[in-house]
Amino acid sequence: MATLPTSSTFPSIVIPDQFNAATAFLDRQLTEGKGAKAAIFYEGTSYTYAQIAELSNRVGNGLLDLGIEMEQRVALLLLDSPQFAAAFFGAIKIGAVAVPMNTMLRPKDYVYMLNDSRARVLFIHTAIWQQIEPILSELKYLRHLIVVETPSTSSASVSANATTPTLHDFEQWVNRASSSLETAQTSKDDSAFWLYSSGSTGFPKGCVHLQHDMTYCTEYYAKSVLGITENDITFSAAKLFFAYGLGNNLYFPFGVGASAVHFPGRPLPEDMFKVVEQYRPTIFFGVPTLYAGMLALPNAGKRFDFSSVRVCISAGEALPADILRRFEDTFHVEILDGIGSTEILHIFISNRAGEIKPGSTGKLVPGYEALVADENGVAVAQGDIGNLLIKGESTTAYYWNKHEKTKDVIQGHWIHTGDKYYQDEEGYYWYCGRSDDMLKVGGQWVSPVEVENALIAHPAVLETAIVGEFDADELVKPKAYVVLREGQEPSEALAEELKAFVKQRLAPFKYPRWIEFLPELPKTATGKIQRFILRGTGRTEPLDPSTIL
Repeated sequence: MATLPTSSTFPSIVIPDQFNAATAFLDRQLTEGKGAKAAIFYEGTSYTYAQIAELSNRVGNGLLDLGIEMEQRVALLLLDSPQFAAAFFGAIKIGAVAVPMNTMLRPKDYVYMLNDSRARVLFIHTAIWQQIEPILSELKYLRHLIVVETPSTSSASVSANATTPTLHDFEQWVNRASSSLETAQTSKDDSAFWLYSSGSTGFPKGCVHLQHDMTYCTEYYAKSVLGITENDITFSAAKLFFAYGLGNNLYFPFGVGASAVHFPGRPLPEDMFKVVEQYRPTIFFGVPTLYAGMLALPNAGKRFDFSSVRVCISAGEALPADILRRFEDTFHVEILDGIGSTEILHIFISNRAGEIKPGSTGKLVPGYEALVADENGVAVAQGDIGNLLIKGESTTAYYWNKHEKTKDVIQGHWIHTGDKYYQDEEGYYWYCGRSDDMLKVGGQWVSPVEVENALIAHPAVLETAIVGEFDADELVKPKAYVVLREGQEPSEALAEELKAFVKQRLAPFKYPRWIEFLPELPKTATGKIQRFILRGTGRTEPLDPSTIL
């Protein structure tokens, strides 16, 4: 019997036709008396809601002074900081479209995204200036650059002394602008911001998100699943330019009058512990790779005080059950694994506190519907693997300038996530890999994630990735790429031990026929393993690590 689409009910959210997200998430905190409360902790300083609101107003007025009009794009190439928050909400408040961009890309990527979005203004931290300066002549639509300099970026090669009619120092620029700003009369269905997908295959896709999208994610997930309140302090290892990080550390806390810790540096495991000890956040957002790295630090449970954190969240890719258990045993806090996407803006399936099934992605977040379907879009039987489709109000309106791709992915109210899933009898969803990562071995589906979870439970394994490789008969079999824990050495004996280890835990046809040891796995900036780089079918020589790092 086929399973029908499932849904998770939630009280209806009514959003007025005239609606602006900057008012809903920032100005409202002032009208509710929270102006003096800390909104952002950043590099040892706290910034109140009143200060962020004033800075956002000055940004909005500055943009108007530059001739920016409604619907024109304003790009943000900024580190996590109060300036990011102000630029994001300042642009939205005047009806312009904020476009946060990944700060860890290469110049050619910025040429593509800035020209594709036709951004007229670019906010940029001086630390990233060297990535932009060589390509300025290639940016067809850019008219103004607003340069942010902070103590951590003051050594960069551009300074306030270099300001011109098109190059502006942020601090001087906002100080000239008025601190009072009238909100644009935007509709709830107006474009508010774009987020570019990771672009793991082909060029990045600009996901157009509307004024109302952040409200749905806040109400459905942050309040309903996380139970976030004004008393919480959030800290996200995932950066604000990611869909995951934008909710975690900006509009979720701003949506309830909570506080956020903005950290501009790289999310290294030891630094994450130090930030937690300094600011005492209550909600911590990470990714599986980071949690593994935190556990790998010697005596981490004794060296660091993690007691302020009441709940951890994981997304980006499936959280192995072994990491979940060891983290909870070490730090005495649950990790709620979930799945979200840039297209749907944030998490739409998640585990709940006290209701975790290790290894599963959890249950539907209120307000969303799911369908696990075959290649023809027909619901599969419960327990069978199929393509995951999601229906929800936070889904992107469309991909900018990608009409055919939009039609391929969004069909009516449903969006194809590109993930393979099955649902168990208790309503929990189990991730089985990306649609193009699944392996057909001996006529049966093999989930790379399932094999990875088995391997990572071995005490010698830090990280692993499973891909398909052809055997001598040109049949696909699983191959494992393995990163070992510190102090472990690669050997044929260890490879055979790992194969036997998997055989003991999974059906025999699922074990990896080959194991190759690497110093590091190729990953996206969000920490997702890029299996397509490893998927070198027919390759006979070991992978050169220098080509993937």
